[in-house]
Amino acid sequence: MSHSVSVAGSHMTAKGRLGLLERQILQANPVLEAFGNAQTQRNNNSSRFGKFVRIMFAPDGSIAGANIDWYLLEKSRVVVRSEAERSFHVFYQLMAGGGRLKDDLLLGGDVADYEYLNKSRREVDGVDDKEEWQALMAALDIVGFTPAEQFDLFRIVAAILHIGNITITSTRGDDAAMPDPSQAERVCHLLGIPVAEFTRAVLRPRVLAGREWVSQARTKNQALDELAALCKTLYEKSFGSLVDRINRALDRPSSKSTFIGVLDIAGFEIFEINAYEQLLINYTNEKLQQFFNHHMFVLEQEEYTREGIKWDYVNFGLDLQPTIDLIEASGGAIGILSCLDEECIMPKATDLTFTNKLHHMWTGNVDVDDDDYHPGRDKYESSRFEQGFIIQHYAAKVEYRTEGWLEKNKDPLNDNLTRVLAASSERYVSTLFSEFDSVPVNGTGGVGNMFGPGKKRALKKGAFRTVAQRHKEQLSSLMMQLQATQPHFVRCIVPNANKKPGRVDVPLVLDQLRCNGVLEGIRIARLGYPNRLPFVEFRQRYEILTPGIIPRGYMDGREAAGGWSTHWSWTSLYTRSGHRKSSSKLEYWPSWRRGGIYCYSKYFPDSRPLRACGPPDGK
Repeated sequence: MSHSVSVAGSHMTAKGRLGLLERQILQANPVLEAFGNAQTQRNNNSSRFGKFVRIMFAPDGSIAGANIDWYLLEKSRVVVRSEAERSFHVFYQLMAGGGRLKDDLLLGGDVADYEYLNKSRREVDGVDDKEEWQALMAALDIVGFTPAEQFDLFRIVAAILHIGNITITSTRGDDAAMPDPSQAERVCHLLGIPVAEFTRAVLRPRVLAGREWVSQARTKNQALDELAALCKTLYEKSFGSLVDRINRALDRPSSKSTFIGVLDIAGFEIFEINAYEQLLINYTNEKLQQFFNHHMFVLEQEEYTREGIKWDYVNFGLDLQPTIDLIEASGGAIGILSCLDEECIMPKATDLTFTNKLHHMWTGNVDVDDDDYHPGRDKYESSRFEQGFIIQHYAAKVEYRTEGWLEKNKDPLNDNLTRVLAASSERYVSTLFSEFDSVPVNGTGGVGNMFGPGKKRALKKGAFRTVAQRHKEQLSSLMMQLQATQPHFVRCIVPNANKKPGRVDVPLVLDQLRCNGVLEGIRIARLGYPNRLPFVEFRQRYEILTPGIIPRGYMDGREAAGGWSTHWSWTSLYTRSGHRKSSSKLEYWPSWRRGGIYCYSKYFPDSRPLRACGPPDGK
């Protein structure tokens, strides 16, 4: 991105510096990193969301604007994470450098005083959170955030920290209680909502039973879960609003003809315990790998066509279709996500019934020759010892545990809380929850009516959609975008888990090559003719290996290459001659690609006199 902006900068100042738009595009990245990146066990600045950044260009090649789409924010990180990892950077930056702002946000003390931060790692080697805070504030100014907009962003961050410090206890009747309301008062002050209604929504929310509203006491765990769900929703909605605000700042009314897009999304994940989040990430990577396989062999096919080489085209993207159908199919065969959506609307469904239903559909006794047999069955296994299942992905087999999947897919949030927040006196907060703003049928209006004697259900704006439905829609939109572009691929490899230079953990690197699709790409390439050299270079490189076969003097390059192949009795199975190049299979002659002398020294290290030699027997 920096290179594209520097090269295509359309408005340079008198001192030769980048113009405002170019600087805003570059400074949007530190803002997104502060709110969307975190320290993990393998990366001190790991992106915990996927993004697709477009830099638009005008017909004259100058930058005309930019746009950012985001996917799968790891919002659960704000409340829980591994002990060796941190939450999102902005929490620590605010605590380290907030100064007066911390007082306005009612934040006292340091990281150790907040429950959502003190249970895991607090510092990162070589990272100064105070300096990062200053860089964040400078970036926000450049992008165009006003002081009020900046305060609104940090208002949500502070509210989450205060919510984490709310103490919930149990009464003798196992009902939830809030003995110290001071933290709740801080939360309500920042969010602009009444303390009494917030407390009641957490501890004794009202639910509709028939035609009457009744209070339902929550247990301690239920209340804590709802507070955690509120924090995750607050952060996700605020993050979405942040990206929307950046997009408005980067949009320009000028004409746009082309764009360069950069997709940065989480790679394939295999943990000791793989949950719903891993399924969505791996499903996304399965689709992206299918796109990569298809695109890669389309390029191969185009090369063979240009060279006049006969080749039976095979769409290797279809290799992954059974696994993709297993996950996303609907209709005749019900995939995992569709089955999960169905169970989410069943009144007595549980994670166990969902798992058993999957086992029945995908491991039942169906003959392979049966018309109803789905190839996805070959990719599915039931777990032997845990409640879950195993999927054969392109990278490896992954076992998924299904505990908590129904709740995660429904992503439930207390209706009482959302209505209270939708009626917030703070415009930013009420805007975040505007979709939950209710309009009672009897027209009495007001959020307080929910706690009154109303008898009719309020109508919600917007239809309910599960996490799976939203993700499939986003992924479908992304794939359509990618299919309309000319893609290039960059694979990122972490050399070791210790974050130390000069060390290469070979098994770790191999796992990454497998998970990011490089080995899959090599498998496809080996089925074709990946070694391609122009005839002149081919002759110069290998003529020494066949003395006397190719006469001195002029000889057509194609004829020379053919003579050399005939001498070694190579059939078209191993080599083909095109219009401009000679192509061969990598696996037949794996180490000869660097030239005759190199191969000679590799296979004959004792430096015997050079003589004509072919591929070693059995190689």
